[in-house]
Amino acid sequence: MRIPDETRDQLAVKFAVLLPHLDERQRRLLMAVEARVLGHGGVRAVAQAAAASETTVRRGVFELEAGQEPLGRVRRPGGGRKRVADLNPGLRPALLALVEPDVRGDPMSPLRWTVKSTRTLARELNRAGHRVSADTVADLLREEGFSLQANAKTIEGSQHPDRDAQFQYLNEQARRHRDAGEPVISVDTKKKELVGDFKNNGRQWRPTGDPVPVHIHDFAGPHLGKAVPYGIYDVAANTGWVNVGTDHDTAAFAVESVRRWWHGQGQYTYPQATRLLITADAGGSNGYRTRSWKLELAQLAAETGLTITVCHLPPGTSKWNKIEHRLFSHISMNWRGRPLTSHEVIVQSIAATTTRTGLRVRAALDTNTYPTGVRIADAEMAALPLTRHTFHGDWNYALHPKPCSAVPAARAPQASAPQWDQALLSDPALTGMSQRQLDDLTETLAPDGDTQRGRPPRLAFPEQVLATVLHLRVALAAEPLAVLFGSSRTAMHRTLLKTRRLLNAHGIIIPPATTPPDLLAALRARVLARSDETSSKIKTTC
Repeated sequence: MRIPDETRDQLAVKFAVLLPHLDERQRRLLMAVEARVLGHGGVRAVAQAAAASETTVRRGVFELEAGQEPLGRVRRPGGGRKRVADLNPGLRPALLALVEPDVRGDPMSPLRWTVKSTRTLARELNRAGHRVSADTVADLLREEGFSLQANAKTIEGSQHPDRDAQFQYLNEQARRHRDAGEPVISVDTKKKELVGDFKNNGRQWRPTGDPVPVHIHDFAGPHLGKAVPYGIYDVAANTGWVNVGTDHDTAAFAVESVRRWWHGQGQYTYPQATRLLITADAGGSNGYRTRSWKLELAQLAAETGLTITVCHLPPGTSKWNKIEHRLFSHISMNWRGRPLTSHEVIVQSIAATTTRTGLRVRAALDTNTYPTGVRIADAEMAALPLTRHTFHGDWNYALHPKPCSAVPAARAPQASAPQWDQALLSDPALTGMSQRQLDDLTETLAPDGDTQRGRPPRLAFPEQVLATVLHLRVALAAEPLAVLFGSSRTAMHRTLLKTRRLLNAHGIIIPPATTPPDLLAALRARVLARSDETSSKIKTTC
């Protein structure tokens, strides 16, 4: 029986459309069905229309007539081309040796110091005699549990032993201020931003193929320069204030930002406030080691009449600062993908930042200059109305609203200060104990501390105890104490360290003064007078 050409053409069209979407067995069965429908000569006609062999069509007919249940796979188990990893048992260990050179392979492998892309790995394996493609390398890595991974910032480094205790102390201070209706603010400097047509991370909706053009290189322009946003976040009110500076990020700039927040927003939100708590990072322009930060805060306390308490976050924990995720993160999202072409754009973008939880932000431009390299003398530090807390006085301290003179402390006239007498050092107003109590303390510590081992002490033991009491009671540093007692700074450091260990061993605590004694003015004048003498010069630090 001859199959008409028209039928062959129809079969050819049908096979051309269907066969590419079927696997091998499905193709055979489809061709077998068409061959049986055509009858005699159908096998040859179907084979010609499908461009297949007659043997393949007959095999399909046999499978169809046998009535076998549908197979779960095209080929029998073990059929098809073998995988390269099965044919080459040494391929997988060789690959693992390359991606893990410090664990399984040669630590001197050249790939230890290169980016291990699949193409690089495949090239190295081929050099070693393992014929493999980059795609196969990728498949093998996935089977071994590998995937493309970026760096993860999870290693915090060494932790301060009092880190958790400081967080608990800071939270307790914040709770007490908040419950009393006193302001609690979190402060920090946001990342400096380039002003001009520069790339800003993030994306925003724009017509397709029409991105905002920006400069190729990120070099600050000579006219616009950078913007320095310093933020103040009011924890209780959920409001922010950002002072956008155009000069340097110094302690003076940081305190000026707090000053602007207080006069522009804080005093109206807290009209009855007598205290202010500032939580800040341990470093930067508001770090606990920065003398200028304390000096500027003392002046702010005198201007506002507020007792300013500062609690620093432990070193290495700046990411836990409230302002980072309550204010700065929302500002970055608000201006993402938008070039910060001017200071006005920066200020307006910050002020337009809001959240569904009610955050409101105000911003202002600060064009003042803030020079760097300002040095604060020991006499100025000794005269500050500063008291340190019993727990970590270096991280927790308060500055009291002592009136500030218009004349800088380092150059203030000495006539108003009491006449100097060495006996003033043991005055109960400074030591917090009577002369008899001080003598008893000296006698208690003498058996363990009044020894002649090692270097000969430059101070008698009673003077060593007195210096340590002043250090703990009124927060006098080693530098001014060295001047007052006629010692050296190095010897005073050793003395304070030794005597504090003795006090701890005996369980004796010297509580800090709640308010700075007036006699500190006499000590300040003495340090200033002695520091001006050539024979008594000591190095000043910032």
